[in-house]
Amino acid sequence: MLFKLTDEQLMIQAMVREFSHKVVAPGARERDRTKEFPGDILKQMGELGLLGMMIPDKYGGEGADTISYVLALSEIAYGCAATAVVMSVHNSIVCESILRFGSEEQKQRFLPRMASGEIIGSFGLTEPDAGSDPVRQVTAAVRDGGHYILNGTKRFTTTGKNSGLTIVTAKTDESLRHKGISAFIVEKGTPGFIVGHEEDKMGLRASDTTDLIFENCRVPAANLLGNEGDGFKIAMTALDGGRIGIAAQSVGVARAAFDAAVKYAKKREQFGQKISKFQGLRWIIADMATEIEAATQLMLSAAAMKDRGEKFTAQASMAKLFASEMVNRVTARAIQMHGGYGFTKDYDVERFYRDARVFTIYEGTSEIQRIVISNHILKDKRKP
Repeated sequence: MLFKLTDEQLMIQAMVREFSHKVVAPGARERDRTKEFPGDILKQMGELGLLGMMIPDKYGGEGADTISYVLALSEIAYGCAATAVVMSVHNSIVCESILRFGSEEQKQRFLPRMASGEIIGSFGLTEPDAGSDPVRQVTAAVRDGGHYILNGTKRFTTTGKNSGLTIVTAKTDESLRHKGISAFIVEKGTPGFIVGHEEDKMGLRASDTTDLIFENCRVPAANLLGNEGDGFKIAMTALDGGRIGIAAQSVGVARAAFDAAVKYAKKREQFGQKISKFQGLRWIIADMATEIEAATQLMLSAAAMKDRGEKFTAQASMAKLFASEMVNRVTARAIQMHGGYGFTKDYDVERFYRDARVFTIYEGTSEIQRIVISNHILKDKRKP
């Protein structure tokens, strides 16, 4: 179905588009080079309400719907994918997890500060030997009076260095497998909470990705998110929303690459005419536009289902699967249309291509998405 956006949704989209073009995009190439975290931009985004979009007004947020959120996220990704991934993890995974599973005290304590951008959130799930199979994680939490003592290492944590709090999953009962995993809110500065190795990545270079190390880290029992044993459910629920966010990021980067390719094709001359006149390139442009539109509709469909309170796990996986693979095709074609110039850092399509590559990997690989989708269709209870 085609979506008719409301006036409010269109207003949010237009506002964020202007902000992205004027504030976010201009320094994206330099941040990619230097790996400078976009802290100042995130502060401005907090002031605009972009870091608490789906947090209710009573906790300092905007109370926006998911469609408004993915439209905004896509616009930020158009300007800078590294900034968008910070926004996505913060909103889709961390804020929503605290809003859905947190106690009233936790919501009052953390959500207003997160909505304003005072603190940015991160999520520690992946480990050195536990990626697609989170049950293999070995980080453990042992109750000790009014605290839990955490020990273990988390890997590939987006914003691990620059976040003010991290939701961390840890085993509280090894014998219960996934039902023995719990989740904890660990604040920056907690003794025993150490930021480890920072990855030197292919793309999204202005977004830090780090190890997080817990060495006898004492976390107050009041920071247990939900109940003991809820960690796996919290993580899987968060990933459903996060996957719609990955689709939005994919659409934004794809649109940026598409616009750059069309602009280049209209001005570049070969064999006595603009290369946009050649049928081969015109067909490539048509395919790119069609795939972007299809991904956009899948993204909006999943977001609308979430807003209506329907089960949207399969649709989120479909949107993430198609959009993330689409953006890899679109950015590759954009480079091809630029010819040799596309292989240089003088043109942004090179950065778009590198940024897009991880979208088929993080928050569940394409292979995991196909398992989720097929399990849903075949009603197979075995879930990754």
